[in-house]
Amino acid sequence: MTTKVHIPVWVASVQEDFRLILDIVTVLAAASAGGFLASVLRQPVLLGYLLAGILVGPAGLGWIKEIVQVETLAQFGVTFLLFTLGVEFSLKELRKVRGIAIGGGILQISLTILITAVLAVASGWLTPVQGIFLGAVLSLSSTAVVLKSLTETNQMGTPQAQAMLGILIVQDLAVGLMLAVLPALDYPLPELAGSVGKALLEIGLVGLGAVVAGIWLVPGFLRLLAQRENKEVFLLGVISLCVGIALLTDRIGISSEIGAFIAGLMISEVEYADQTLDYVEPLRDVFAALFFAAIGMLIDPSFIASHLLLILTLVGLVMVGKLLIIAPLVRLFRYSLSAAVLVGLGLSQIGEFSFVLASEGQSLGLVSRQTYLLIVSTTAVTLLITPFLLKLAPRLFAWLEGIPAFARWLESGERPRAVAPDTPARGHVVVCGYGQVGQDIVRLLEARHHELLVIDQSERVIQQLRSRGIPYVYGNAASALVLEKANLPQARTLVIALPDRMSIRLCLKRALELAPQLDVVVRATHKEDIEQLYQLGAREVVHPEFEASLGLCSHVLLELGEPLAIIQQEILTIRNSHYRDLRPLHPSCLIPTPLSWLTEQTALSTALDPTHNGTGNLSNGKSGSHLAWWEHWQRPVQYH
Repeated sequence: MTTKVHIPVWVASVQEDFRLILDIVTVLAAASAGGFLASVLRQPVLLGYLLAGILVGPAGLGWIKEIVQVETLAQFGVTFLLFTLGVEFSLKELRKVRGIAIGGGILQISLTILITAVLAVASGWLTPVQGIFLGAVLSLSSTAVVLKSLTETNQMGTPQAQAMLGILIVQDLAVGLMLAVLPALDYPLPELAGSVGKALLEIGLVGLGAVVAGIWLVPGFLRLLAQRENKEVFLLGVISLCVGIALLTDRIGISSEIGAFIAGLMISEVEYADQTLDYVEPLRDVFAALFFAAIGMLIDPSFIASHLLLILTLVGLVMVGKLLIIAPLVRLFRYSLSAAVLVGLGLSQIGEFSFVLASEGQSLGLVSRQTYLLIVSTTAVTLLITPFLLKLAPRLFAWLEGIPAFARWLESGERPRAVAPDTPARGHVVVCGYGQVGQDIVRLLEARHHELLVIDQSERVIQQLRSRGIPYVYGNAASALVLEKANLPQARTLVIALPDRMSIRLCLKRALELAPQLDVVVRATHKEDIEQLYQLGAREVVHPEFEASLGLCSHVLLELGEPLAIIQQEILTIRNSHYRDLRPLHPSCLIPTPLSWLTEQTALSTALDPTHNGTGNLSNGKSGSHLAWWEHWQRPVQYH
C-alpha cells in the first residue's frame, strides 16, 4: 500500500523560488565566464554572454530548463539599457540627427517590408500577409547589440554611430505600432487603418505626456530625491520612475523598452542626469548580461546544424540586403560614403525585438513552427556576427584606404557641397571638425584676429558658421576634393579635430599629399593611434586624456611645492616622447630627480621668473600666477 505525501503549498513555492534563484546564479556565472573568456580572446563580451546562454540553455547542457522566468528578469536588462541610452542620448543630440532618424528610419522600415513582401510572394514561399509580417521582422535591428558594440569599440562619438542610434530609435518606436497592427493584418482595410490610427494616436499621446512630465514633473521629483542626500533613496526612486513609465507604456500597447527610453530622455535634460547614469549603469550591466544570455538560450545549435546551408543563405541575404537598402538611404542624407557603408553594416542584423514579433506571429498563426525556428536561428546568427562587423569594419576601411582603386571609389562623389565666398587665400588656419574642440579652437583664434577656415559636413554647423560670418567649406574633411578648396598649400596650420579615427587618418594623409610641408596638429581619439599619426606626418598629436592628466598633475605638483622648472621639464619630456612615458608600467619620467639637479633647476627657475620664490609657488599666491606659469610652459616644443 502506497502512502501519498502531501507537500504544503508554501513548500512548493519555496522550492520554485529557490529554483529561480539557482537559475539566475547559474546564468550569471556562465555569463561571467563567457565574458571573461571573450575578453581574454579580445572579442566583444556580449559574444561570450550569447555563447554562455547557448551552453547552459535547454539546447546545450540543459542546466536551465525554465527560460520564461529568466527571460522576465532579462527584460530588465533591455529596459535599463534603453533607459541609460535615453539619459546619454539627450534631446539636443536627438535633434541633431532628426533628419536621418525620422526620414531615414521610416524609409528603411518601409522599403524593407515592401521588398521582403514582394520577393516572398514572387517566390511563392509566403502569402502577402506573411510577407508583410516577415518584412516587419527583418526591418528591425538590435539596439542592445549595436549600442554595446559601439561603446566597447569607442565609436559612440562618430557620425555613423549617431546615425545608427537615430534610426534604431525610430525602429524601436515602430515596434509598438507593429504589435498593434499584427492582429489586424488579415482584417479588411478599414479595420487595419483603424488599428494603425489608434497605435499612432497612443504613441503621440505618450510623447506629449513625456514632454509635459519632462518639463514640469520629473525635475521636481529628482530634486526631491536628491535633497535627501541618500544614494539608496535616489537609486530606488530612479528605478521606480524608469520601471513605472515602462510598465505604463506596455499597458497601453507600446513596448516597455520604448517607455524606458522615454524615461531616460525625460531625465537627460535635468541637472541630475550624470548622477542618475552613475547609479544605474552597474544594474544595467548585470541585467544586460542576463538578457544576452537569455537570447543565447533561444538558439538551438542542433536545428542550426541540420539547416546550416539554408540558415547561412538567409543570413547572407538578410545582411547584404539590409546593407544595400540602408547605405544608399544614409548617403541621401549627405553622409560620407564610408559612414553610409558603416551604418549599413552596423544595422544589417535582425534585432532582439524580432523575437517578440516572431513569437506573436506564431501565436496568431501568421507563420508555421518551422518558419519561426528559421527566423529565430537567422536572427541569432546575425546577432553573433554583428560585434565582429562593428569591430573589424573600421580596420578594414583603414586597410583598404591604402589601395588606390578603393580610395578613388571611396572618394567618388565627395565633392564640396558649398564654399564660403570669403575663403582666405593664404596665411590662414584650417580647422577640420566643428565639434566642441573645434568650436573652442575657432573661438580662441577669432579672439586673436587670426584668419581661419572651418571644414565640416553637417548642414546645421554650416548654417551656424554662415550666420557668424566664419569662412567654411561644406563637405567631408577626409576628401582630397574638399581639402583642395581650403587652399592648404598656402595655409599656416591645419588642425584636425574629427570624431572618428578613420576620417582623422584619411584627412591627415590627403592633406600632406596636397601640402607636404604643412604644420598639422591632430587630436587623437585612441591611444593606439598616437604613433601612427606621427608616422603619417603630424607635427603634433594631442590626446585629451593624457593632456588632462598633465594639467591636473601640474597643478597638484605646484601646490605641493615642486619647483616650476622641474614640472616644466617633466611635461616637456612626456610630450617629446609622444606620451610614451605615461603608457608603460614604470614611466621613466617619474623616476625621482637627483637633488643636485633639483637645486640647479630651482635656481634656473628663479632666474627665468623673478616672482618665483623657490618653493614652487609664485610670490603673490594668486590664481593669476598660475596663468603666467601656464603661458610660460606652453611655449612651442621641438620634437626629435
